Amino acid sequence: MDVTQVDIEDLKRQCAEAKPRHDWTRAEIAALFALPFNDLLFLAQQVHRRHFPANRVQMSQLLSIKTGGCPEDCAYCPQSAAFDTGVKAEKLMAVEATLAAARAAKANGASRFCMGAAWRNPKDRDLDQVCAMISEVKALGLETCATLGMLTPQQARRLGEAGLDYYNHNLDTSPEFYGEIITTRTFQDRLDTLSHVRDAGLKVCCGGIVGLGEQADDRVGLLHSLATLPAHPESVPINMLIQVEGTPLHGRTKPDGIDFVRMIAVARIVMPASMVRLSAGREQMSDELQALCFLAGANSLFLGEKLLTTKNPGQDRDEKLFAKLGIEPLPYETVEFAAPSAE
Repeated sequence: MDVTQVDIEDLKRQCAEAKPRHDWTRAEIAALFALPFNDLLFLAQQVHRRHFPANRVQMSQLLSIKTGGCPEDCAYCPQSAAFDTGVKAEKLMAVEATLAAARAAKANGASRFCMGAAWRNPKDRDLDQVCAMISEVKALGLETCATLGMLTPQQARRLGEAGLDYYNHNLDTSPEFYGEIITTRTFQDRLDTLSHVRDAGLKVCCGGIVGLGEQADDRVGLLHSLATLPAHPESVPINMLIQVEGTPLHGRTKPDGIDFVRMIAVARIVMPASMVRLSAGREQMSDELQALCFLAGANSLFLGEKLLTTKNPGQDRDEKLFAKLGIEPLPYETVEFAAPSAE
């Protein structure tokens, strides 16, 4: 990608102002990726401090409320019925079991509780139980988030009426590489669900995955797709692929740690008022790599020993890391510290 036409010094000055914009070009984003590493981190930290407390991180916890048996063929996912990964299909979890997990999450410092179901799209009858979960979790004093697959406009409105705060629906990768990873739904399908979620007044949690076999241009393309949405996602999870035996992506070359930090930093710069979540893959990361991600502007993560069906660092390890870095949880009442603007 030709970045020679980008005035990098002017771009850096604009970025340092940290004003959300939605007219990013791919060349501009590629130019940010191409910055010397220290310059990129310095710029990302400047942007971060204009919108967020320097050493506060928002804590979420993710629970699989319906595991396995998904008809989608996402090549990274152990819950797909298309792959033999040892994950068995289970029924939707009972409301009280979900509430018990939410209470434990709050006691461990989470301010947001996320509920994930392995569906292509929920059936309306399933939403009765999910909406009951959302209402009860909300009553505990937690932010609520759900990821249930594709939604109709009516389903999105119903979730909002139940008290849902956020809906997660990742783009995963660039529009150009998307078809290499998923064939059972299109990139546009994902954009349509995001539009339904916005129209219902819900906040958006949307990001992608590093390590799918994508090229550098695909990472640019993913962030370009996110940063040029009419409103930036309030939460942007950046995942490092967790390779699961039995999935088509098992055995792929793992991404370079510095490249992953660059992804975090550029996401912070192009979506300055969004929470950038250091998401899946933390269990495989050293403390030093995670520290670089926080320096690059990550300010949200998942607590707990499991993310749906894969491993996550336990509470003891996280507490020790936060103590070393001087990081403190961002409490629930200040989670709205920087609401992204649609202007």
